[in-house]
Amino acid sequence: MSTEYTAGKPSSTDSARSVTEATRAVVQEFLAARLAGDTGRLVALFADEVDWLLAENPVVPWIRPRSTAAECAAQFTELMEHTVPEDARASVDAFLVDGTDAVLTGHVSGTVRATGKSFEGPFALRLTVEDGRITRHHLYENSLSIAEACTP
Repeated sequence: MSTEYTAGKPSSTDSARSVTEATRAVVQEFLAARLAGDTGRLVALFADEVDWLLAENPVVPWIRPRSTAAECAAQFTELMEHTVPEDARASVDAFLVDGTDAVLTGHVSGTVRATGKSFEGPFALRLTVEDGRITRHHLYENSLSIAEACTP
């Protein structure tokens, strides 16, 4: 690997690489906190104001608009309250990072506690990390399967 320097300073390529590496580290920490159920750490990882996108679904209790760090972190707790933890599965097929943006794709499945019905499908998650905190959380998932599982 070659490093280019301009006037004794690292090049913009080095700067972009360090931003990408910082983004990757925050996203990995986010995934670890989700897996551990560490909502305190999730609150710290989300920015004070978050561009949250998850298609509203009135029959799914954990899917609702959110914008603050606490609201975004609470989504995990709400999801666990309404689903069977032992049946929850998520796999990541791709983890792409470019600068401040990260995209994860994979598959998610679970069972809704109130109905006993299961859901499953692919997902894509776009995160943006600025100043070490998540400022954008856009999740695209099989909302039809989840809605059907929540409907008695």
